[in-house]
Order: sequence, then structure tokens, then C-alpha cells
Amino acid sequence: MSEKKGIIFDMDGTVWDSSENVAKSWTVKVKEAGFDKVVTREDIQSVMGKPMDVIADTLFTYTKKGKQRNALREACETYENEYLREHGGILYPKLVETWEKLKKQGYHLYIVSNCQAGYVEAFLEHYGIAWGTPDCLIEDIECYGNNFLQKDENIKLVCERNNLDKACYVGDIQSDYDATTKAGLPFIHATYGFGTINTETAKINKFSDLPKTVKEVLK
Repeated sequence: MSEKKGIIFDMDGTVWDSSENVAKSWTVKVKEAGFDKVVTREDIQSVMGKPMDVIADTLFTYTKKGKQRNALREACETYENEYLREHGGILYPKLVETWEKLKKQGYHLYIVSNCQAGYVEAFLEHYGIAWGTPDCLIEDIECYGNNFLQKDENIKLVCERNNLDKACYVGDIQSDYDATTKAGLPFIHATYGFGTINTETAKINKFSDLPKTVKEVLK
């Protein structure tokens, strides 16, 4: 029986850059809440990959910690999903084509992110990417907003419930690498993303490099 090999993907800085449209959507809700503040693309990129409560504590320092900050965060999360479902973000070049190639080569594809519930679905729905069954391009997804588990736990959860014999994680920042190592999997660094890694690891300089790199990582 052949081994079941999975590739698990981070979202932001790995498969797309949604920071500009996230910033636009958040600014709407910040102003509606009565704050004369603008959330910038650079603000969003500086916190990409962190859980939403941490992001709120970092960016919404002008709010009262607790009920007020949580209410603004929840409003931003909800509207962000709606906005991205309509407007999308910037896909990295040859993303879907590369996923299709990997699928044809027998790899099983998944997404695990620290995002809020509904974010991954908004991405998939905007681009019409089928997901949720073994026949789909993306077979399973998980995120912090669904179960409040840390990324390493969600990586392991996806591996276990999909009965993977071998798997790797593709991400762009140090916390992605740390979570992958904690989960006991090999890591592939998307160097075109938002961060650097403090150790030598497998890497891709563009998304279309992945089929060649993953063949070595999961051999």
C-alpha cells in the first residue's frame, strides 16, 4: 500500500497576500466604532500569522482592553470575511496550477491557519476552489478561530484525522517553523512571504518551486 502524503499550507504570506483588503475592511469598522484611526497594509503585515486576540492587543491599543476591544475585533473579523469573500486578495503566481499539479502527483492538500473562523472559507469561495472532500483540491482546513488550538495542535489534528503517513508544512514566518517543529513535521519556507527563519530549512523562492522541493522533503 502506498504512503498517504500530505502538504499543509499556511495562508497569509504563503498562498496569498490579503493585507491591503484586510486593512481596508478593518478601517471601516474602526471608524464605525468612533475611532479616528486608519489600519494600514503595513500594520496588517506586521501581525500576520498571529492569533486574532494577539493582533487586536497589538493594533487596538487605543481601545479599552476587554469588552470594547473584543467587540471591535469581532466586528473586524466578521466584516473582513465578507469583504474578502467579495474582493479577494493577491494570489501568489501559479498557485492554483501548482496545487493541481501536486494533486495529480498524488499529494493531499490541506490548509491550517491562525486566522478567525470563516477566513479560509472566504478565500476558497472567492476563487472557486473546491474543498472539503478527498476529491477536492483542498481536502481539509483548520484554524485557530474554529477550536482555539495553537497551530502545532491543529497541524497534528489535520494529520491525524486525514490518516497521513507523511506530511510537511509550508509557511513563511518563524512561528510557522516553530509550530511545525513542535508538531514533529518537516518545514518548507516560503521565502517570498512576510518573514525569515533563523535556521536552515527547505525553501521555495516562488510557489511553483514546490513540486520539486516537496519531492525531496517527503521522499
